[in-house]
Amino acid sequence: MNISTRAAQLSDIDSIFDVRTSVVENHLSREEMQQMGINESVVADMIKQSRCAWVATVNDNVIGFSMILPDDGCLFAAFVLPEYEGRGIGRSLVQLAEHELFKHHEIAWLETDKNSRAAQFYVQLGWGNKKNINDTDIRLEKYRGV
Repeated sequence: MNISTRAAQLSDIDSIFDVRTSVVENHLSREEMQQMGINESVVADMIKQSRCAWVATVNDNVIGFSMILPDDGCLFAAFVLPEYEGRGIGRSLVQLAEHELFKHHEIAWLETDKNSRAAQFYVQLGWGNKKNINDTDIRLEKYRGV
């Protein structure tokens, strides 16, 4: 199996949403994302405006993605289809996102559930300086060069 990564394209948007809604941990439906203001049109605008999203593919099928909010210095999302977890795909996608964030920011940040596998994953990748946001979520930071 040949896994490759590249910058996301407008034609990837439906697949990005398919990946996002496929996960078990931190699952959101399209309707829930819509209520949060996240929809295909918003993501398309983001991709048109800046280098902000990457996909991992197998045989041209999207199996994972990462996305940043470049102006805010935020790693906004990183998700992989459940059947492809544990193969280094998430790590590669996060590294692509970090590379872009650190072109413009000294410190990058993200928010996640403090009891999630994602939190452990990010800590393994060097994210730290944990701050509680509320009873369930934390903010993690990573400094350029770490």
